[in-house]
Amino acid sequence: MDAFTGLRTDLLDDVLAYRPLPPRAGGGLVGRLLPRRIRDRAGWFPHAVIVGAALFVVMVGYLVADSNGNQAYFAISGFVPAVAVLLTLVRPVAAFWLSLLSTPVVTVVGSYGDGWPWGPSSFIAHLVVMTVVAARTRPRTAGWMWAVTAGYALFAEIFLGTNAGTDTPQMLFFSALALLVVTVLHVRREAREEVAVQQSVTAVERDKRTLLEERTTIARELHDVVAHHMSVVAIQAEAAPYRVENPPPELEKAFATIRENAVAALTELRRILGVVRAEDYEAPDAPQPVLGDLDNLLRNVREAGLEADKTITGAVRPLPQGVELSAYRIIQEALSNALRHAPGASAKVEVSYVLGGIGLRIVNTPPQGLVKPSPGAGHGITGMRERVTMLSGEMTAEPTEDGGYEVTAFIPVASPVPAQATEEQS
Repeated sequence: MDAFTGLRTDLLDDVLAYRPLPPRAGGGLVGRLLPRRIRDRAGWFPHAVIVGAALFVVMVGYLVADSNGNQAYFAISGFVPAVAVLLTLVRPVAAFWLSLLSTPVVTVVGSYGDGWPWGPSSFIAHLVVMTVVAARTRPRTAGWMWAVTAGYALFAEIFLGTNAGTDTPQMLFFSALALLVVTVLHVRREAREEVAVQQSVTAVERDKRTLLEERTTIARELHDVVAHHMSVVAIQAEAAPYRVENPPPELEKAFATIRENAVAALTELRRILGVVRAEDYEAPDAPQPVLGDLDNLLRNVREAGLEADKTITGAVRPLPQGVELSAYRIIQEALSNALRHAPGASAKVEVSYVLGGIGLRIVNTPPQGLVKPSPGAGHGITGMRERVTMLSGEMTAEPTEDGGYEVTAFIPVASPVPAQATEEQS
């Protein structure tokens, strides 16, 4: 029952459905071989091939009718099969049935003595029709068309047989060969399209996952940094009244308000940012790394095989912990990329303390030696950009003229308010 359901769906339902053959976008394979100015017209090449096949069927029908002295029946033996071929352009399923059902009529009227149940024009037309319909539908339809054709051939041989020679084996062989080629092309095209779609989806999902992971990491680090400072504010606000002898009620109330707001902010911060932590995530026991830990980082990369030097310019000053952490992570990721993608190279790290911010420059030489660089997906660059963007900074990452790679970043830092000015404002 399932098999006959497939037959009804492919060849019996909506037999007269109007399905015009659209021109191929870009001209297909033929279009790529033609000059650009006529490439758009190459999309009509399949239509031209079908029309040419119909004309060839007409010519065959005319020649056979003329050789048999049946020119009066040329309209049936030549034009009917040709109409079936042309019908594949707009109604493919109807074209198959017209070609099959008109076969005995064309053969009998044409009085063909050398072929049964197909005459020469019907033989060529039916092959063309099945090939085009199979190309326009799907592999299962091709199988059903071949099975129906074989069934008709068996019926014609048993019940409508003549003393003339049969061309059924030739029809079944050549049609099976043509339909097999079309089916293989169908499967190959579908597989290629599916692979292209999966690659696009995979690339998009990979980029989203990388971005999400990096943002999650940044959110975790921000949670640790901000939560620490808010806790300090709450503790100091609670202890401040006890450091002043006989504090006025207004001062006690002000410190109590500060503590309440700090605790409320800390609770809200933990509620919002805490959801990005994995269930097995634990806050690090050691302090988050800062720029003062660069010597340890450089020592580690040297042990891994990357010669790296550090240069610091400007007056070294303490920076906000989030800026220190992000700057350290950017340098760490840039050196890691140099280790992976430029084996045998050397790197130079420059940290510039300038007015209004901090500048970073990490540059590595081209890879040296016989070790091949590891392929990269750009995830490290994505993470660095996320950190710089979060801090309203700017970053560039591009190859150098000598074949190396350079990462530069500037992170703005607001100038601290002098203590004296703070006291005067108070």
